[in-house]
Amino acid sequence: MSLPRPARRAVRAVLRVTTSPAALRSPVVSGAWSAALAAPGVPDGARSRLADAVQAGLVRAGRPERAARISGAALRRLRDPRLRAEMLMRQVAAELESGTPPSLPAAIAAELALADQRLARREVAKAVDHVHAAQRQVFHRRLHFDRLTSPLADDPQGFLAPWHASAAVRALSAPRGRSGVAGPAPTDRPLRLLIATYGNHNFLDLIRRHFAERSDVELRFLDPGEDGGTHVPLMNNLRHMMSHLLTGSSAYGKRVADWLQPEVDWADVVLVDWCAALAVLFSMVDPGSTRMIVRLHSFETWAVWPHLVDFSRVDDMIFVSDHLRDLTVAAVPALAAADTRLHVISNAMDLGAYARPKEPDARFTLGLVGIKAVAKDPRWAIDVLRHLRAHDDRYRLALFGRDLDPKASPDAQRYWDAFLADVAELEPTGAVLRPGQVDDVPGALTGVGVILSSSVRESFHCGLVEGAASGAVPVVRDWPFFAGRPTSARTLFPADWVVDTPEEAARRILAVTASEESWRTAGDQAAAHAVASWGWQRVRHDFDRVVSGSVVGTPSGDR
Repeated sequence: MSLPRPARRAVRAVLRVTTSPAALRSPVVSGAWSAALAAPGVPDGARSRLADAVQAGLVRAGRPERAARISGAALRRLRDPRLRAEMLMRQVAAELESGTPPSLPAAIAAELALADQRLARREVAKAVDHVHAAQRQVFHRRLHFDRLTSPLADDPQGFLAPWHASAAVRALSAPRGRSGVAGPAPTDRPLRLLIATYGNHNFLDLIRRHFAERSDVELRFLDPGEDGGTHVPLMNNLRHMMSHLLTGSSAYGKRVADWLQPEVDWADVVLVDWCAALAVLFSMVDPGSTRMIVRLHSFETWAVWPHLVDFSRVDDMIFVSDHLRDLTVAAVPALAAADTRLHVISNAMDLGAYARPKEPDARFTLGLVGIKAVAKDPRWAIDVLRHLRAHDDRYRLALFGRDLDPKASPDAQRYWDAFLADVAELEPTGAVLRPGQVDDVPGALTGVGVILSSSVRESFHCGLVEGAASGAVPVVRDWPFFAGRPTSARTLFPADWVVDTPEEAARRILAVTASEESWRTAGDQAAAHAVASWGWQRVRHDFDRVVSGSVVGTPSGDR
């Protein structure tokens, strides 16, 4: 029997008061709710709604740990799988405020169990809803991009175990095969090469120019953002993408094929830059005898995109470093199981442009190129500066590049606020300079004597290598996302470049800048190593060999 309307209003008023942040700060009130939500006999629907209200109030009250404990008690009583999954996902959102959510594995497993059930009943749209909800949490930017740690980097296989346990997730990248085998480069006509990317051309200019100038290559370039935007909606529709991958046939897939199949049929080789949405779309198309190459840079390893690529249709994968290759193979079982050949080729850089004379007082100027992401961790560089200035106040730090966007997340805001507090302390004395974005980077680096890499993760760090090519002495933090692994900053760079702590960085800088002679000698050695190892004159031959098919590479299954 329903309550009279006045009684219902009174109940709602009591609930509003007792689930308010002010009330829930009281141990008595929150304890009473904990007991009530864990009590037997409460219907699942009522328990779920009440737990949501209490959890929301505790989070607003600044008690996320208490919210998680009370939600956990309620969850143990819930029997309805859908309500359990929904509540777990809300609990994850609350726990995210305090770090990596302890409830995340259970929440993802519960959400994806619903996806698997829906897929088994051929309810594809509802299965996609559940997979989409799960991927938003698994690859949440606050877990991997806006903090100084990442659970995926710490333990890729363990962290992603609930994700990969799902039949629906595995179906997304299930091999569909191809109608032909990629053949050798033609000998009676120019090789037809299609280079494709979406928006970001930063790492393609030299490659594109190189192949455009070769008489034995006919080049086409595709960027969906440059054809009037007609095909951009296909790139930005993850739900339709997933739905097609689960069914194998759809109106969406036909539109993708109508766009990309003629391009693939024309080409002997397709090179897709960035293993993101465009790479997924190309792998939805049967390549036939066209050889497909995809290059992965960095962010993709922490995103959903590689988990949607059909690697049975990708002949070659290019990575910019060994450590990114190894982490990606560990995180993406479909790649590890494929016959795709893996190559490591550094970014294309014109390092000769950086060989310019240094200003004499550059010896005491540290440079950091790029501060627009939390992962760049410029506060580590400031810590190095503080150690140096305790010995000699001539040292200063120049920060180049666009500022971080603090609006990206609460974590980014907190980091940026702490960074600005550091800068406010040091900038008035001239110890910190902020030139910002500069058009002439080689010119700006003539005033930099020591180039830093303070990041917690990098795939390669072009800014550091360009600084080294300019004759600045490199000091590289052993990037924590990869430190201690078989491949890391220590296997990419010379041993004396890499340090563990700000104190060790300061000791290296003090030693190499002790005199102008020692500083210039160390800088000359760094420049010679950078140009010999990563200069375009060397790297271009690596691209030639992969594009022409004359290099074998390492089968991904052998990693």
